[in-house]
Amino acid sequence: MGLEFVVFIIIGINALVSFKGFNDMAFFRKYEFHVGSIRAGDQVRMFTSAFLHADLQHLIFNMITLYFFGPTVVYYLGTLGFVMVYLISLVAGNLLTLYFHKNDYSYRAIGASGAVMGIVFSSILLNPHATINYFIPAYLFGIFYLLYSIYGMRAKNDNIGHTAHFGGAIGGYAVTLARMPELFYTETIYVIILAVPIIILFIMAKMGKL
Repeated sequence: MGLEFVVFIIIGINALVSFKGFNDMAFFRKYEFHVGSIRAGDQVRMFTSAFLHADLQHLIFNMITLYFFGPTVVYYLGTLGFVMVYLISLVAGNLLTLYFHKNDYSYRAIGASGAVMGIVFSSILLNPHATINYFIPAYLFGIFYLLYSIYGMRAKNDNIGHTAHFGGAIGGYAVTLARMPELFYTETIYVIILAVPIIILFIMAKMGKL
């Protein structure tokens, strides 16, 4: 059983739940992230919403990203470490979303993007010199993904949980550095670079630009 087996299990769970949601709107509405329902006590949505997706394109993009970045996290942190990063990033993403939208009772969102973004940031910290398709630096992908998320948060024109991207990134960033604090010394420049978009988010939030 290869190191990547756990990655395929997570991909499979996302696919099964998402396809169920595509074909069953009652199921989709019952388990999506919905502020009003969560604040009324339906806390399970904080977890289940991260396995639903808006459409096939949304699902494929997240799962391909997980496929490319997940094995690196498994290799360096092990299966348990991978699961820890994924789940903590998932929760962190939805907690940040709830924080930003706590007074918008109609706000809805879905997607594994928070958990996947945590894996992306963890993978980049663990192997910052990796490339995508042999020429795109992985750390640039992570940064531009978050910048796109800022645009999505400002535009508010879809049902995708863009805010969760940031919470997930913070979760993956924090868990990885907590488990491998030596990265502060061995990969200092990348630790700083990946912190920049996160800092930009909170500055924009403080200024009321989101």
